Amino acid sequence: MEKPRSLHKLSSAGLLISLGIIFGDIGTSPLYVFKAIVGDNIISSDLILGGLSCIFWILTLQTTVKYVLIVLRADNKGEGGIFSLYTLVKRRAAWLIFPAMIGGAALLADGMITPPITVSSAIEGLNIYFPNLPTVPIVIVIISSLFLIQRFGTSIVGRVFGPLMFLWFSTMGVLGMAYVVDQPEVFKAINPYYAYNILINYPNAWLILGAVFLCTTGAEALYSDLGHCGRSNIRVSWIFVKSCLLLNYFGQGVWLLQHQGLKLNYQNPFYLIMPDWFLMFGIGIATIAAIIASQAMISGSFTLISEAVRLNIWPKVRINYPSNQKGQLYVPSVNFILWIGCMIVVLIFKESRNMEAAYGLAINITFLMTTILMAYYLSKKHLPKYLVWLFFATFLIMELFLLVSNGVKIVHGGWLTIILSAFLFIIMLSWWWARKIKNDFVRFVDIEHYYPILKELSEDESVPRYASQLVYLTSANFSSEIESKIMYSILQKKPKRADVYWLAHVDVTDEPYTNEYKVTQLIDRKLIRIDFRLGFRVEQRISLLLRKVIEDMVKNKEIDITSQYPTLKKYGLVGDFKFVVLQKVISRSNELSFIKRIVIDIYNILRRLSLSDEKGFGLDSSFVTVERVPLVVAQTKEITMKRIP
Repeated sequence: MEKPRSLHKLSSAGLLISLGIIFGDIGTSPLYVFKAIVGDNIISSDLILGGLSCIFWILTLQTTVKYVLIVLRADNKGEGGIFSLYTLVKRRAAWLIFPAMIGGAALLADGMITPPITVSSAIEGLNIYFPNLPTVPIVIVIISSLFLIQRFGTSIVGRVFGPLMFLWFSTMGVLGMAYVVDQPEVFKAINPYYAYNILINYPNAWLILGAVFLCTTGAEALYSDLGHCGRSNIRVSWIFVKSCLLLNYFGQGVWLLQHQGLKLNYQNPFYLIMPDWFLMFGIGIATIAAIIASQAMISGSFTLISEAVRLNIWPKVRINYPSNQKGQLYVPSVNFILWIGCMIVVLIFKESRNMEAAYGLAINITFLMTTILMAYYLSKKHLPKYLVWLFFATFLIMELFLLVSNGVKIVHGGWLTIILSAFLFIIMLSWWWARKIKNDFVRFVDIEHYYPILKELSEDESVPRYASQLVYLTSANFSSEIESKIMYSILQKKPKRADVYWLAHVDVTDEPYTNEYKVTQLIDRKLIRIDFRLGFRVEQRISLLLRKVIEDMVKNKEIDITSQYPTLKKYGLVGDFKFVVLQKVISRSNELSFIKRIVIDIYNILRRLSLSDEKGFGLDSSFVTVERVPLVVAQTKEITMKRIP
């Protein structure tokens, strides 16, 4: 199924939707960046001009140059994101799975911090009117309501995101412009000298740089949401977004320069630049923008997990489609995990100024992983080596520098980010590694050797018919091979006579929306193999897909699925279908290393919590038989026994 491309072309609709979907996270950063930069420091010219200079150059280099101009080129049939990038380069080196998993885990952890910090920053504006107002309950209600409505889909809400975000960016730009026109000399901060000066000479420069980094935390979303709007719409709309962001930052800078020698006392300069008559409206539109930013992050997390499931680096989970709109996903388990993470962040840190220390560290790690994968992608495109190394060295050094500055935050709250990212990474690593351990010991045999016995078994009326059409899911990549456990199930565990034996194999392609199949008649009308080639964003509804394939084969007279029971055959009724799913298990008696045993234990826990294979592949459970088969992963030790009379 090809993704609709109408919104990928440059258009007013595409530009508007880009504003609503893609720029929510980076677009709400003015709510907290300057507040984090100033912190408890006395407002000074060096601090403000240096902070503005750092903001300008990080937005320019990290967001504009790296993501908008370079990374957006790495599209996988129009789709983006760290897992899409991984599928483009995974054949270059097997170890690239690790930066992909680390980046994906960090991006999910960032999704647990974005809603609390954005919503808290917006709601805390009410403290200007109500100094003792408890904001935590309000934040909890808003975020919980947001997660609650996910199950109903967001297609209706999504249509109004664009106009609201256009209003938000326009508001920020106008508010900043009102101050900049009075003091245009603030633009001298564009000179990189001021950034250099603050980083070299200012006390606590590392903490300030870590705060500045928050201005670009949404850059990864530009790439992750590439498939929604297309490269051209993102690039053009970024010109407007960046202009409004910089105007607001520089406007806040002017206000702060006018109040040198004072302290903010935890007030937010974003709200301080607003006229009194406008303040309540400003808080309202900021809250709406924060909700939109949170919604975009949640939706992005659902897409990320759905890709991870298809790539076999996340347990199979239920994925719902609440509307007919393409890309509308709802993953109940991930929705719950994200909600729990958000509640932990809110209850531990309570105020946005405390969350600033935890924010940014996770996305910094994702930036680094994207740089590594992107360097391989650029080399794959046969660019001159010096250009690839220039890209890699420039952004690796910059992001390592930023990571060190963010590392200072670990003791101030960044520890939570590390814990959340590590927890998610362990899930990915354990699921991927355990599958490799199991697959390493799956034994394949030459299926051609079994052709005569399968043909005879199918016609042997002394064996009770197990099913008219018997379907097995096989992991064998070649039609000449079959798992020995499948043949054991058919011939020995309980001889299974069927009119036709079907082997279904799923190959997840590196492209997002591939939907192809191939039919191989191994034994004419007796043993048939179907190879499905599905993109990593295509739902694996094997029962439905197989039915469609068989319908086409019947129309083409390639197969007859009429029941062979005399009475049913007389009336031309279709025979029954039965799926057999083999559940490969590793018993505790097998010899594994200590670390592999831990991985398998984690895998077994995750497996119990995840969807079964039959549900994961979209099979009707009423037609499925699950058989547990042991995997032998080590030779049984020689046992010496003495027989006595």
